[in-house]
Amino acid sequence: MQKSFKRVFGLSPKEYQNGIRLARLKKALKEGDDISGAIYEAGYGAVSRIYEQIDGRIGMTPSAYRAGGKGEDIAYAIRDTTLGSMIMAATDRGVCYVHFGEGPESLIQSLSQEFPKGHIMPSPAHHAPELDSWIEALNHHLSGNIPRPDIPLHLNGTAFQMRVWHFLMSVPEGDIKHYRDVANGIGAPKAIRAAASACGANKIAVLIPCHRVLRSDGGLGGYRWGLERKKALLRNEKAK
Repeated sequence: MQKSFKRVFGLSPKEYQNGIRLARLKKALKEGDDISGAIYEAGYGAVSRIYEQIDGRIGMTPSAYRAGGKGEDIAYAIRDTTLGSMIMAATDRGVCYVHFGEGPESLIQSLSQEFPKGHIMPSPAHHAPELDSWIEALNHHLSGNIPRPDIPLHLNGTAFQMRVWHFLMSVPEGDIKHYRDVANGIGAPKAIRAAASACGANKIAVLIPCHRVLRSDGGLGGYRWGLERKKALLRNEKAK
């Protein structure tokens, strides 16, 4: 049963269950429910085990998530890249946000909207010593010097989105997929639109390479960081 389930859904039954629980927990927390009540309502058996069971996918404690990141230290760094200004942000547990924009002000604003009550600060190295090296490695990758760096990610999504994102991270550099391929790849061939929506929900640019997915007619489809950047990424990967 385990093998059959994973072949159809792309996740083990336990992983699938955890994804559903996490989605319920996040919904309840965002709606302002009491933290303990939200934890039990989502199906977690004990408050004391919630932190290990969510497996870091929220990227912060339930109370901080419920409060829009309130009390959470989120360090960020901004670099000029071949694709324009880029921001990378991380808590003390890893990268939670990568975004392209037209300049520092818009990038910081986008981060603040994602974590409206977090303690957002420029990255002095002692707050997030790994962040500088991570963003430098990604910058080198965008310049075509090194492969996509292996950076720890805290994925924050539904069970279905997690399946799509894991599939995207398995697509080799230079390969092109269509949304139908993504749906087939996660064992849900009829969920083409849902797969496209999961690509659009990606908030971690390049490290989850949704730019490698096109429409079935060969059109670029959408890209939250702009179609010119998507073209440039595809062109650079093809040239390697």
